[in-house]
Order: sequence, then C-alpha cells, then structure tokens
Amino acid sequence: MYQKPTRKQSILKYHAEHFQAFDDELVSEEPLEIRLAHGPIGQRQEQVLSVTMRTPGQDLDLALGFLCAENFISKRADILQWRYIGSQLSAEAQENIILLELAPQLRFDNQALQRHFYASSSCGVCGKAALDMVQVNPNHLLRPGSPLVNAKDILQWPALLRQSQSLFARTGGIHAAALFTAQGQLLYLREDIGRHNAVDKVIGAALQDQHLPLHDMVLLVSGRAGFELVQKALVAGIPFMAAVGAPSSLAVTLAEEQGMTLVGFLRDGRFNVYVGEDRLVL
Repeated sequence: MYQKPTRKQSILKYHAEHFQAFDDELVSEEPLEIRLAHGPIGQRQEQVLSVTMRTPGQDLDLALGFLCAENFISKRADILQWRYIGSQLSAEAQENIILLELAPQLRFDNQALQRHFYASSSCGVCGKAALDMVQVNPNHLLRPGSPLVNAKDILQWPALLRQSQSLFARTGGIHAAALFTAQGQLLYLREDIGRHNAVDKVIGAALQDQHLPLHDMVLLVSGRAGFELVQKALVAGIPFMAAVGAPSSLAVTLAEEQGMTLVGFLRDGRFNVYVGEDRLVL
C-alpha cells in the first residue's frame, strides 16, 4: 500500500508570546473512485458509481459498505473480485480507483445511476440528483424491543471508542464509527475523515465477515447523527444507533418511522433517547 492515512507537516506553534517549530501529523484526504463491473462473464460493462473524499486505508470495506447502503449488494458473495486500477499518475494515485465485479447473476439497476453519486468528506447526500432520490429501502425489518441494552453500559461506549481511535490520537481530526454487541463488546471500529465513510467502512467490514443483517448490533458514531448515517444503518439492519453529538430532525423522523432506537449527546455520563426507548433497560 502506497498511501498512508496520515502525513507529517512542519508547523509553527504560537504559545506564551513566541513561536516554536513542530512536526505535526495530519489526516490524509484523497479521492476514491468506485467503479462497478456487471453483466454476464465475457460481456462485462463498467460503471463509475461514486467519487468520495476519504482517508486511505480499508478501501474495500468502504466500497462494500457503500454498495450495501445503496442496495447494490447484500452479502460478500455478491462481489466476485476487486482490484485497484492503475493510474498514469504517481504511484500513490494508483490506489485512488477501485473496481468491484458483481456476481453475474446479480441484477444491476442502471437507473440507480441517475443519482450521479458524488460524496464529499462532509456530506454523503450532496450528490443526489433530486430530493425524491433521498429515500430508504431497508432490506431487513427491525425486531421490536430487540436487542435490549442496559442504560449504564451505554455510558462506557464513548471511552471505548476513543481508546481504540489510533488515528484520532495522532491527529485529533478524524471521525469514527464502531459496532458493539448489546452487551458492550466492541467488534469493529473504523476511522475516516468523512463520517459517512467511517460508517460505510464499519458496515463493509461486518459484511466481509458475513454478519449482515446486523440485528443484534449497536452502531456508535463519534459526531452527530444525520439522516444518511441513520439510512445506512437501517439498510444494514442495525436497530440501535448512538451518537456523541446531536441528531437531526430528519434522522429522528426516519428512525421513528423504521422502529430504530436513536440516542444522542452520549457523553459526560448522560445521553438523550429520541425514539425507540423499548430497547433500553435500567
């Protein structure tokens, strides 16, 4: 792997009325173009699905999670193989285009490309072609009241998340998403400069291990809970989502419509339950 998730930067730090030279560490941000090959073997067609600004590393997790969230795939076997496509640019740029090949029996909906995917590092729905394309098509219905989560256990999750954020410890500037069991065991954690990428990566990692649907999992995100993060969680079958920051009004509406538990402001020994309190126990 040529690209690294961080890079060194010489800086001047101002403190106590004087400057001092330091070497700082920055989160890397590079574009990733996701391409999809589909159709019968020998008659394959390629489509560009998305360009997302991401932190290099775990690109397959990112691509698989993205394809799952957009209902192109539902299991690891839906992808025959994958590879980076070489670039005529620098060696580092050779890992900025990833091609995934769909299983030949899988139907490809070309109309889905009307959304003209473009995801920046701050917002994954910026590229939707029209508001009526912003919708949720969950593959898995949530089970009411399951899983049950102890309210006291939830308070421990942010510390577990932070302790496992190696890139955040080095840079202070990256988002994280984690999957916990209902008993509080941390199973997967992924970091990325884009909060929606971090969620795609953690869902993609679980998909690779054939754990979908994630009916017994809890998703924790390090920032706010926006609509698209709730959307991605629902498509993967996640019934319980918690955020260190605030949820948006549309995220709460969507969670309530789909029967998801949504927790916000999980920090400093407290949290708010916005919908789905039936999964919480004292």
